[in-house]
Amino acid sequence: ALIKRALELKPDEPAIIDSMGWVQYRLGQLDAALKDLRRAYAKQADPDIAAHLGEVLWVKGEHAEARKVWEAAREKHADNKALLETIERLSR
Repeated sequence: ALIKRALELKPDEPAIIDSMGWVQYRLGQLDAALKDLRRAYAKQADPDIAAHLGEVLWVKGEHAEARKVWEAAREKHADNKALLETIERLSR
């Protein structure tokens, strides 16, 4: 409920869109999550958003696209812990 309210107040804020996408992912709403996470990442190529987007892509079986997102983020943010942990956890 709080994320929905925040999204109403700031509908173009990448961090809020990312949070909404992550909640949708956790609820098993993969298509809705992917849509919001793509939107958030397009607005801000943040490594945390990349980690989330890549995870949803990976779970949906889109491994090549997930790797592409992760690699692009890792080139700019090689030390981002969330990104590196996500890559390690999923691409074993």
